[in-house]
Amino acid sequence: MSAQENAQAQEPRRGPMGHGPGGRMMPGEKPKNLKGTLAKLIAFMGRFKAAIVVVLVFAVGSTIFNIVGPKVLSTATTELFNGIVAKIDGSGGIDFDAIARILVFTLGLYLLSAACSFVQGWIMSSVSQRTCYQLRGAIADKIDRMPMGYFERTSVGDTLSRITNDVDTLGQSLNQGVTQLITSVTTIVGVLIMMLSINPLMTLITVVILPVSIVLIMVVVKRSQKYFVAQQRTLGKINGIVEETFSGHAIVKAFNREDGTVDRFNETNAKLYGSAWKSQFFSGLMQPIMTFVGNLGYVAVAIAGSFLAVQGVITVGDIQAFIQYVKNFTQPITQLTQVSNVLQQMAAAAERIFEFLDAPEEEPDHATARTADVECNVQFDHVRFGYDPEKPVIKDFSAQVSEGQTVALVGPTGAGKTTMVKLLMRFYDVQSGCIKIGGTDIRDFARDDLRSLFGMVLQDTWLFHGTIRDNIRYGKLDATDEEVEAAAKAAYVNHFIQTLPQGYDTEINEDASNISQGQRQLLTIARAILADRRMLILDEATSSVDTRTEERIQKAMDNLMAGRTSFVIAHRLSTIKSADLILVIRDGDIVEQGTHEELLAGDNIYQEIYASQMEFARNADAGDGSDDGCANDPFSSVVCGSPLEGGERHA
Repeated sequence: MSAQENAQAQEPRRGPMGHGPGGRMMPGEKPKNLKGTLAKLIAFMGRFKAAIVVVLVFAVGSTIFNIVGPKVLSTATTELFNGIVAKIDGSGGIDFDAIARILVFTLGLYLLSAACSFVQGWIMSSVSQRTCYQLRGAIADKIDRMPMGYFERTSVGDTLSRITNDVDTLGQSLNQGVTQLITSVTTIVGVLIMMLSINPLMTLITVVILPVSIVLIMVVVKRSQKYFVAQQRTLGKINGIVEETFSGHAIVKAFNREDGTVDRFNETNAKLYGSAWKSQFFSGLMQPIMTFVGNLGYVAVAIAGSFLAVQGVITVGDIQAFIQYVKNFTQPITQLTQVSNVLQQMAAAAERIFEFLDAPEEEPDHATARTADVECNVQFDHVRFGYDPEKPVIKDFSAQVSEGQTVALVGPTGAGKTTMVKLLMRFYDVQSGCIKIGGTDIRDFARDDLRSLFGMVLQDTWLFHGTIRDNIRYGKLDATDEEVEAAAKAAYVNHFIQTLPQGYDTEINEDASNISQGQRQLLTIARAILADRRMLILDEATSSVDTRTEERIQKAMDNLMAGRTSFVIAHRLSTIKSADLILVIRDGDIVEQGTHEELLAGDNIYQEIYASQMEFARNADAGDGSDDGCANDPFSSVVCGSPLEGGERHA
């Protein structure tokens, strides 16, 4: 990857409103707190204690019935062997009735074992999926309580990976791991008891192989643990790359960044491949190792059993049962090695889940005030704020907005316009000073109550997968079809909707790519009109529509803003001529304020902005194109060479 591509790959992520610090998730080598993670998982599953106890009982019962089977079956083998020997000697024959009774009894044991296994499997599957269900619900609830800053510095794909991949991995590992752990431990203990009941010497020979198995397990587990953790973390990172690439696919193609994007994906994919194959290799390595150790046990038992049978210490049936127990003894050890890998995957996934669930939340509301009858006048009193407290974006902002006024915020990119909106909505809280609505500090309002005052139309349009009607109705869920259509007409989008085959029932796809950017903007305006909130925030609300449509929308917006306290962020000054108050912001402070006419009357920054835009409009009408990046943007022309230059970007 080139230096330029690498720089782009590491560029800070933008938040929902286009600003804020970015961040990347770095893959770890091992769980930060494995015991703590398992303790949290056990505590979370405490609500299923009764079900887990039942699983334990049935799992142990299934294992015991399965263990007793070979011992009972060995009596049939002995009976058959003795009958054959007696028949050869002429002293008797085979007692088929006794053998039949033994076989029926053995079949009954195995049927009981299967029934217990079925019940415990059914209950454990229910427990694991209910755990996943509640974890997903906990994550969804947590998302609503997370501060905006978390999502501005964290990959969307990583968050999605926690609620999908990590929860699924946890559920599968929990279902497999817990049951196998119970049955394996029970099998080892039960088989050991049965082998001791047959012959202690042969049992000692078998147990000698156990330390060898334990040493091999510890070596493999130690080597594989870090790869399982790295696999889960890298999977979250690659999901983030895929999500952002597909959501911005048109931009990637427009700037010919396909190769750089593929290189970036391949680099992360290679890391995922490396950690995945190593973890799976070590996981698969245990089976052949344990098979080899088990075969050594078979050979040793066969030799010792033959010697003891000749001496008459044990019967042929006992040898047959013991050999089967040797297999049953090594098999759960092998299963325990596999369980250790499964539990590592589970721990890695659980750690990422609980890391999210334990992340700092928004400070809880201690609301004592209500917005129901509050006057919608706003006072900014020496507001100071920075995403990094050491680097303030808003330094000392003070302004007074009367109820029903339309206030326009003008300034270069990074001056703090959108940040003021975030503070007003309490996406962030001020670090000093205060913002008051109706004379009450907004921190005394519950966030939900405060935000119910505002209708918003942002430059970054957001529509969900669903019908056009439902997207507009999102502003007022109980709105009638007539109210929805009236809002669409007010936003001048009704005609466009009527031209669609399904009209208002037309489905918008996931990224709303089946309609144009301007049409998406009109729908969000219709949504805000339908919401009919007492205060409005318009962040470049008409930036994506043509001039003629902008004029029509501006009329609708003027009607919408009538009698409402409105905050308008705009670069095109033609959209804010009628504003009651225009605040020119630079470096987080107000440098000029007044009406459009008052600001034009003086020799100031606002007058320079307006003059440059008029010059640009005349050049455009005359067909005078320019390749200069600043000249092509009437606002940037002032930013590049005027006193506005120097606005600090906070991202």
